[in-house]
Amino acid sequence: MSRLRRAWKRLLGGLVALPLSWTAATAADPLPVGVTPGIPSALTTLPNTAGAARINLANVVPADYRDAVLKVVKSPTLSTKATAPDVVCTIAMYEWLFDHPDRVAVAWQRLNVPAVPITDLGDGRFLWTDENGSEVTWRVVGTFPDGLVWYATGKVKVARATPGVPVKAVAILHRKQKAAQDGVAVFSTSVQVYVQSDSKAAALALRILGPSAPQIAEQGAEQFLEFFNGIANYVQKNPSKAEALLAPKRK
Repeated sequence: MSRLRRAWKRLLGGLVALPLSWTAATAADPLPVGVTPGIPSALTTLPNTAGAARINLANVVPADYRDAVLKVVKSPTLSTKATAPDVVCTIAMYEWLFDHPDRVAVAWQRLNVPAVPITDLGDGRFLWTDENGSEVTWRVVGTFPDGLVWYATGKVKVARATPGVPVKAVAILHRKQKAAQDGVAVFSTSVQVYVQSDSKAAALALRILGPSAPQIAEQGAEQFLEFFNGIANYVQKNPSKAEALLAPKRK
């Protein structure tokens, strides 16, 4: 559970500018059980698939975002994928959580697990920030049976005094229902993440990290899934606490 405190930072900050922001942090943060070597090269584009599923992004993403999304997926600086243990949750609640990441972050805070702030900007857009001045906005830009496509843009800063690294990222979420009864389902969840940055500093850091970069990226993707699944599991087991846990943060 302690690794969850950096889940969103590792996806939208870490994964987006992974080598720059993780080098020091991961030195004392060993890989979780189940993360093993042998992942494709950091510069290898993973196939547009998770498990047996395959989607055609050109058909899923509308014209406004299609070219931008395809450019990131076809030529990423870094790409990774991860799967999560099955989770049981009501269908309505599980879908709601992915539409409200700001409430999920607040829920973790209320459970005394630190989580970076996420702001709902309206119109389906969300903002992630950190203490160094990093800013990344994202939104859902496509849906398909059992899944979503996110597109993110922004900048990531390793420290306040360092310049921001421009980044773009695409996350493809698959949340397949394996069984369902009376509005409750077993979900099998996986995510693919593609990150693109033309920063020379990012390219240099990737070369320095070498084989460890894909392992760190996969860890971040796993924590991204646990960010949602952990709260889904909690509210399913504690339904009487769900309303208070997921209520908007008081201003």
